[in-house]
Amino acid sequence: MRIVCPFCGERELGEFTYLGDAKPARPAADAGEDAVFDYVYLRDNVAGAMSEHWYHSGGCRAWLKVTRNTLTHEISAVEPAAGAGAAKVGA
Repeated sequence: MRIVCPFCGERELGEFTYLGDAKPARPAADAGEDAVFDYVYLRDNVAGAMSEHWYHSGGCRAWLKVTRNTLTHEISAVEPAAGAGAAKVGA
């Protein structure tokens, strides 16, 4: 599998670190224990297109949001992760 980094171009999977589902939002600091439990432990097991966070650890060190089909591993979109803007982490 190859990922096209918006900053570095097409790269081999070994340059990236998978974080997981990009959809869950961190609960507010005053959220109850149930909200934190749900955020940490409950995830959908999607069969099909899924937005994921990947870190380009072997390259520009940018956080990316990758849309990937979990059945075929086909990547349909790659963009900087929300909150990261177009800036590279550590730059």
